[in-house]
Amino acid sequence: TIDSYKKMENKILSIMKGVFDVSDLDNTCTQETCENWDSLHHLMLISELEDAFGVEFDPEEMAEMKTFAQVKSTLDSKM
Repeated sequence: TIDSYKKMENKILSIMKGVFDVSDLDNTCTQETCENWDSLHHLMLISELEDAFGVEFDPEEMAEMKTFAQVKSTLDSKM
């Protein structure tokens, strides 16, 4: 449903804001546009997402998750 889609989107954004320590982050965020999205923060993001959503990402998926949209799409495929 649209409501659960929004909830998931908000949860992802909330996790990303916490991991990257950025308050004004939105769903256009990418590795290129988010200053704090480096390799260490990427691993922290993966770990937080796995914990929050009860999923496990394989290395190929982790490597592809370079934008908010890709993160959401990958999570969608796991749910």
